[in-house]
Amino acid sequence: MKDLMRNLDREHAYREHKCWRQYITVVVSVCFCFFQLYATLSGAITAQILRATHLAFVQLLAFLLFPATKKSPKDTLPWYDVVLGLLGAACWMYIVINFQNIVRRAGMYQSLDVIVAVAGILILFESCRRIVGLPIMIIAACFILYAFVGRYLPGFLNHRGYSLERVATHLFYNTEGIMGTPIGACSTFIFLFILFGALLEKTGIGQFFIDICNSIAGGASGGPAKVAVLTSALLGTVSGSSVSNTVGSGSFTIPMMKKLGYKSEFAGAVEAAASTGGQLMPPIMGAAAFLMAESLGLPYITIVKAAVIPAILYFTGIFITVHLEAHKLGLKGLPREQLPKFLPLFLRKGYMLLPLVVIVTFLCMGKTAVYAAIMGIVSCLLIGLVTSFVDLAHGRKPTFGFNDLLEVMCSAARNIISVAIACAMAGIIIGIVTLTGIGLKFGAGLISISHGIAFITLFLTMISSIILGMGAPTTANYLITSTITAGAIIGLGFEPLAAHMFAFYFGIIADITPPVALAAIAGAAIAKAKPMKTAFNATKLAIGAFIIPYIFVFNPQMLMIGTTVSGVIGICVTALVGMFGFSVALEGYAFRKVSVVERILFAAAGLMCVVPETYSDVIGLSIIAVLIAWQLVRNRIERKTATAK
Repeated sequence: MKDLMRNLDREHAYREHKCWRQYITVVVSVCFCFFQLYATLSGAITAQILRATHLAFVQLLAFLLFPATKKSPKDTLPWYDVVLGLLGAACWMYIVINFQNIVRRAGMYQSLDVIVAVAGILILFESCRRIVGLPIMIIAACFILYAFVGRYLPGFLNHRGYSLERVATHLFYNTEGIMGTPIGACSTFIFLFILFGALLEKTGIGQFFIDICNSIAGGASGGPAKVAVLTSALLGTVSGSSVSNTVGSGSFTIPMMKKLGYKSEFAGAVEAAASTGGQLMPPIMGAAAFLMAESLGLPYITIVKAAVIPAILYFTGIFITVHLEAHKLGLKGLPREQLPKFLPLFLRKGYMLLPLVVIVTFLCMGKTAVYAAIMGIVSCLLIGLVTSFVDLAHGRKPTFGFNDLLEVMCSAARNIISVAIACAMAGIIIGIVTLTGIGLKFGAGLISISHGIAFITLFLTMISSIILGMGAPTTANYLITSTITAGAIIGLGFEPLAAHMFAFYFGIIADITPPVALAAIAGAAIAKAKPMKTAFNATKLAIGAFIIPYIFVFNPQMLMIGTTVSGVIGICVTALVGMFGFSVALEGYAFRKVSVVERILFAAAGLMCVVPETYSDVIGLSIIAVLIAWQLVRNRIERKTATAK
C-alpha cells in the first residue's frame, strides 16, 4: 500500500532518512512546530514575518524530504537538494532580516531585492513540481506569462503589461501575492489543524472509525460497502486527501466487498466516491473550510454549517445506491460473530472521539478556529498521557511516549509542506489576478460566452472547475477554482458562499472524474480492476455531487442561508427522498427491478424533491410514493401467484 501511495500521491513520495540525515529532518521539523506554536500562542510575530518564516521552513523541508523525481533514490540526500533547500529558505529569511528596510523603502526595490524575489519564485516552482504536481504549476506559470504578454492579447484579456521587476516584487514581497491570504491561513490555523490531525492519527482513531462502522453496518446487506461509505465520511473529517483516504480505508473495505460478491470495479468505485466525498465533509474539508472562511471574510462555523446538508446528501446517495446494489445481487452482510459489538467498543474506545467533540463544541460556542484547534490539541495530549499512565499501571508499554510526540511533529511538518506550497502557488495566481484584473475579466468573459444565461454560465464554470481541479490536492483545488471561476457565478448576482462551494464541489469531484480520476485509480489498483471503468462507476455513484451544487446556487437555503430550523428539516427530508429517487433510477432497482419508464419517473421525481420549492417537493414526493406503492403491490401479487401455484 505504501508503494501505491507513493505512485499516486506525491505527498507520500518522501524520503525516509536513516542515520545522521534523520536527525537533521527531525530537528528542523520540531523547530518548525515549536515556532508555529509560539507564534500562535504569543501573537508577538507580525503577519509578514510569520508567513515568510513559515515558507522558509517549508522550502528547507521540501528539498530535504522530497526527491527530484519518482525514480530518484529515497535513501540518499544529494548535495544539490541541500543547496536548493538552503537557498529557498534564505530567500524568505531575506524578508525577515530586512523587513524594516523593505517597509521603509515603500516599493522602491533594489537590484538585490529583485534577484532574491526571482530566485525565491523559481525555487518555489521546483518544489511545487516535486510535491504538488504539474497542474497548478502550469496554471501559475501561464498567469505569470499573461502578466508579461497581456499588452499583445485581444479583447477582454488585454492589459498594459508589466516588467519582470514589477511582477517579481509584487508576487514576492506583497501581501496580495505569495504571502497573501492563503499562506496567512496556512501559517496559522491550518497548521494547527494538521498538527491536531497527526495527533489524532497517533491515537488510532482511523482503526476505531473502521471498527465502529463495522459494528453499525457490517452485518447489514452489502455490509462492507456500507462500512466503506461510513468510514470514509468519518475519516474525511480529519483526512486531507482523497487518495490517501481511498488507500487507507480501501485496503480493508475493498477486499471485503469483493469477497462478499461485489464486482471489482464497483468495489473500487464505492471507496473512491466515498473517500472523495470526505473532502466535502465538515468540519475540516481538507483544510478548504478555513481558506473559504478567510477568502469570504465569514466565520468558520458559517462555512461548516453551509457544508453539512450537501455533504449528508452526497453520502446518502452513495449509501442508498450501495444498499440497492446489494439487494439486487442478493448480497448478505458479514457474520455478526466476526464483528465488534458497538456498546463494548464504544465504552472501551469512545474517548478517542473527545478531541473532535471538543473542537466542534468550541466552534459552536463561537470561539475562533485557532482556539478550537489548540483545545483539540490539548485534549489529544491529555488522552495520550492518561492512556500511557493506565498502560504503566497495568505493566504495559505506554501507548503514547516521547518518541510518539516526535513522530507527530515530524508528520505535521511533512504534511503541511504540500498545503503551504499549494497556498503559495495559489498566491501567485491571486497576485496576478489583483495586478491585471483578469479575475473580473474572466468572469465577464464566461458571462459573455453564455449570454448571461445562468444555467449555461454554471455549466461552463462546472467544466472549468473539473479541468482545473484534476490532479490538484484539496487546498490547491479550492484556491484555483474559486479564484478563477467563482467570480463568474458571483457576477450573475448569486450568493458568494454558494459560488465558492459550487466551484469547490466540482474541483473536488475531479478526483473521480475521467480521465485523471486519481482516487478512482487508487481504488482500482487495490481492487485489481480497470481504472476507467472504476472511474465511470464512481462518477455514477457520486451523481449527487453533480446535481446538488446547482440546487444550492439557485436556492441557498440548502446552505442554511436565510432559512429557519423547520425549513432546514423540510429541505433535508425532501432532498433525502430525492436522492433515493436518483439512486433507484441509476441502479434500476428499488424493491424489485424497475422498467425504463419507471427509471425516468424516479429520476424526474428525485430532481423535483431535491429542488427546495414547495410545489416541486409535493409533486416529487407524490410520484415516488406512487411508484413505491406500485412496486410493493406487484411484489405482493407475484408472491400470491407463486403461493397459489
